[in-house]
Amino acid sequence: MDINLASKRALVCGSSQGIGRACALELANLGASVTLFSRNQEKLTAVQQELCTAQEQNHQTLIADFSNPEQVNQVIIADIAKNGGYDILINNTGGPTPGLASTSNVKAFIDAFNLHLVTNHHLVQALLPAMKKNQFGRIINVISTSVKQPIPGLGVSNTIRGAVASWAKTLANELGPHGITVNNVLPGATATARLDAIIAGKAKKQDISIEQATINEKAQIPMRRFAAPEEFAAATAFLASPAAGYITGINLPVDGGRTSCL
Repeated sequence: MDINLASKRALVCGSSQGIGRACALELANLGASVTLFSRNQEKLTAVQQELCTAQEQNHQTLIADFSNPEQVNQVIIADIAKNGGYDILINNTGGPTPGLASTSNVKAFIDAFNLHLVTNHHLVQALLPAMKKNQFGRIINVISTSVKQPIPGLGVSNTIRGAVASWAKTLANELGPHGITVNNVLPGATATARLDAIIAGKAKKQDISIEQATINEKAQIPMRRFAAPEEFAAATAFLASPAAGYITGINLPVDGGRTSCL
């Protein structure tokens, strides 16, 4: 099975921590040259120092605020003009603030739409010329299992993640003739700082201990445990590899079986 990414260039968004960091490390382990893209230079520099460096690998960092799509667009266009195009794009950005859809204000939806779909679209449009020229491309969006089954209390996220999933499926149909695949990977409960914050919030709301809230969360997962970020990264890296060349337009949950629908 060909999962070798030597000579490939990968742009990994939100790669300063958590799932994004794990994806960057795995792609580098498979031979890709990785560009880390986030808003925190100090954290990105620390991750860059962790990346596997073999012959011909060249890792770098880019800085932008993903809540400002135009800034992201300017940064990536300047980078491509200087360093050339990419073969792999991992779209990954932190989720919107929790809350009910019915009580969320319009600005929350607009901000989330810009943060996720508009920014993703800028990146895809910037990377497409090189991908089309090479007849090879992997666009992978880290979104949420909510595209299959809405998650209570995440009204804005459910809405915007669904829009990103439909956008990705449309792109998959359009870009398939160019050898470019577009897929969504859907994380379940993964051991990251974000999950810690979610559990702490539930513990406070339910007036229970964090330990009990953690037990309750794991009880809803058939595997009875949280995913390690590296497990999510392994699935993402496979979709980025040559071996996954005939897989496109899918939503792949990496959730230990928690999502109850097919």
